[in-house]
Amino acid sequence: MKITKMELFKVPPRWLFLKITTDEGYEGWGEPIVEGRADTVKAAVQELSTYLIGADPGKIEDIWQVLYRSGFYRGGPILTSAISGIEQALWDIKGKYYNAPVYELLGGACRDRIKVYSWIGGEKPEEVAAAAREKQCQGFTAIKMNATGELNYIDDFSKVRGVVERVESIRQACGEDFGIAVDFHGRVHKAMAKILVQELDRYHLMFIEEPVLCENYEAFKEIAAYTSAPIATGERLFTRWDFKKIFEQGVVNIIQPDLSHAGGILECKKIAAMAEAYDMAVAPHCPLGPIALASCIQLDACTPNAIIQEQSLGIHYNKGNDLLEYLKNPGVFEYKDGYVSLPDKPGLGIEIDEYRVRELDKVGHDWKNLVWRNQDGTVAEW
Repeated sequence: MKITKMELFKVPPRWLFLKITTDEGYEGWGEPIVEGRADTVKAAVQELSTYLIGADPGKIEDIWQVLYRSGFYRGGPILTSAISGIEQALWDIKGKYYNAPVYELLGGACRDRIKVYSWIGGEKPEEVAAAAREKQCQGFTAIKMNATGELNYIDDFSKVRGVVERVESIRQACGEDFGIAVDFHGRVHKAMAKILVQELDRYHLMFIEEPVLCENYEAFKEIAAYTSAPIATGERLFTRWDFKKIFEQGVVNIIQPDLSHAGGILECKKIAAMAEAYDMAVAPHCPLGPIALASCIQLDACTPNAIIQEQSLGIHYNKGNDLLEYLKNPGVFEYKDGYVSLPDKPGLGIEIDEYRVRELDKVGHDWKNLVWRNQDGTVAEW
């Protein structure tokens, strides 16, 4: 079997889909994307296609090594996201060829279902409490929220108080066992992070995500001294070599590799195995589209230290074009009692609505991150 064709589709709200076709009629889908840099990743996939056309799609490990090592320069979000989407599509083909879900080819399932959480927004305490309660009524047992807006290196305590009031409103509305994850989004600097985590500790958070930027990982140890909440990071780390320093530090409790950024399904399986050896949990990052989520669930199925899965249904990014609208079988992501069942169909377990993908590729998108500034005009972390 040989790869004969690679097609890329830039579809709203902010995604890039890849379709790989073979000479035996097998097709695979992947999601190679860096949010806000879709055209750059698209160009990277097209450059890498030189190594793929005519190659055997079943040799996933060898192809990965060629794509990662052959260019001399390696790592970073663009290259590894391009490789990630390619690798997802190759696994989709391989699963269809052997008529088995991907997780069956990676050791088999070690669970029946995986817990999921939902993102919520809101500025005022009553707004976030209502949003969390709505998700709880829908069956979710956990949510994630952004902690704060822009923060300078040293900033007003009133901003801290606002975060505390929002989290407190959720805890009061949803009870002590409801999971609350607070995402600092790397937008908080070390001094303010210490204050924030200390003030939030009384609410027994499910985890604190990216308390500071992961490149400032040396601050994790200092911040951890101010909280009992698990610390999570990893959405902006790429391949096992980036994660190695996090494992060796031994402070982070939950790693969050993104299967569309960190090297794909098998690479994240390797990262998860490394985490298990350091007694760390895995919660794959996935505010993306249906192919990325399907890939994550395949990983979760065969990864014993996976604890919860992010998913983007209803997230503010998806306004107008949501997660399920590109699927012929949206029921595959049916959430029940805060969990999603494992898919039993071959490959990634989803069927893409190719007609809709091709039509919305004509619409495209030019999604970009917001540019935030502090009160003094300096650029703030988004």
